Amino acid sequence: MRKPSRRKRWPLLAVAAATTLSLAALPTAQASEAPTAKEPSAKGPSAMEEVWRTDFDGDAGSLPSSEDWIIDTGTGYPGGPDHWGTGEIQTYTDNPENIQLDGEGHLKITALKDGDNWTSGRIETQRDDFSAPEGGTVRFEAKVRMPDVSGDEALGYWPAFWSLGADYRDNYWNWPGIGEFDIMENVNGLNSVWGVLHCGVNPGGPCDETEGIADSRECPGQTCQSGFHTYALELDRSGDTEELRWYVDDQQYHSVTEEQVGADTWKDATDHGHFLLLNLAMGGAFPDKEAGFATPTEATKPGASLLVDHVSVSRSGGEG
Repeated sequence: MRKPSRRKRWPLLAVAAATTLSLAALPTAQASEAPTAKEPSAKGPSAMEEVWRTDFDGDAGSLPSSEDWIIDTGTGYPGGPDHWGTGEIQTYTDNPENIQLDGEGHLKITALKDGDNWTSGRIETQRDDFSAPEGGTVRFEAKVRMPDVSGDEALGYWPAFWSLGADYRDNYWNWPGIGEFDIMENVNGLNSVWGVLHCGVNPGGPCDETEGIADSRECPGQTCQSGFHTYALELDRSGDTEELRWYVDDQQYHSVTEEQVGADTWKDATDHGHFLLLNLAMGGAFPDKEAGFATPTEATKPGASLLVDHVSVSRSGGEG
């Protein structure tokens, strides 16, 4: 298992918030010890009923279904932080060169460069009510092949599959209290997947923002870039202590429990609807932190693609 990396995800959010007095200033050194990732529990993936799914079937060159997905464009939400709050440098478009169905059952998001400008793609679900029933469990899952690029040519690539609390929509300044689950993140073509919980307040708080509570591991079998792997997160509300669990190919590698962050913070981050996102960013806080310098660089190769076979939501137990 690759040693987990602690990294800052949303530095620009704190900068912009300082100018509006709506959030605290950039993080300072914390007096308390930062939270550490909890050892994964012994529970395996649960038997669940699939309640929502997208398979990305369609003609090559067509866009993902507008019934299921919103295509984000530009460099941030209207009225939200610049560069999506992460420092990423690309502009998202709805151009099929950046985002399309490949005709073979996959969503294809491609990062391209025109002069000094990078473009790419980002989508989020129309639905924002994906949640765990009281006393039950919800599972968010995607089968993904990360961009097939590595070494210096991969510097700055930042693919992700993740979720945000529904109340983030039309606000954009209530992060991280509404909860962010990073189900799959990868940077710079490394053979590793990161899982992260963002919660509480920024800076600091029980999730040590802007870093979050994170863990990572190598992809089992073939590398993350050389083949498809299934990335999943389960929010389990069935026991005495609620828990988040992260999986790659049904192998658990990370977990966070309610007691680690406190009941109120946990409820604010988990006990409500979420929407799901897929994107391929270029540059920003996470890849820069891992590289030790600004990315992408002149050596970064444009044209690599994130491929997604399916996205699904499953539930078990509980009510509703």
